[in-house]
Amino acid sequence: MCYITTMEPTKTRGQSFWELVRFIFLALIIVIPVRVLIAEPFVVSGNSMVPTFENADYLIVDKISYRFSEPKRDDIVIFRYPNDPTKFFIKRIIGLPQETVDIKGSTVTIINEKYKEGFTLNEPYVKNNANNLTHFELKNDEYFVMGDNRSGSSDSRSWGAVKRELITGKAFLRLLPIKKLSILPGNYKQTE
Repeated sequence: MCYITTMEPTKTRGQSFWELVRFIFLALIIVIPVRVLIAEPFVVSGNSMVPTFENADYLIVDKISYRFSEPKRDDIVIFRYPNDPTKFFIKRIIGLPQETVDIKGSTVTIINEKYKEGFTLNEPYVKNNANNLTHFELKNDEYFVMGDNRSGSSDSRSWGAVKRELITGKAFLRLLPIKKLSILPGNYKQTE
């Protein structure tokens, strides 16, 4: 009988080390640009977006769309908190640049170039209303954001508008909890 065996060369520790270094390097040049430029994970902390998002919902944030288009009304955005840019918040865009936002009770009215007399927002996603009296005029690069849990949200009503440069992306995918897995979670299109 004749046996044939293949002899795979054994790797030295030095070769194994350099393969590991090469693998880590390749992983980093793929992962870092994706995370910095395209998408990033985000865990919801708090109840300001209830019922749309619950505490500990796990999201993937789309960071590339806003490089090619501007944020729109009703987009759910992740942004750096204006008073402490080391913190990230999640809220819904209510007012766009150069608009006026008037809130009386729980009714939100938007005044802009197209609607000089204003129009009232239809907000079926809001379950916990708040009694407010707010008048806010937005500048060229400012957005008015609010949480869907109006009575339990710290937002533009208390600390002002969010500058465009602070918006990092929009909620693109909800991964957890599994039973609420969805693309563009909380997406709503306003009919003006």
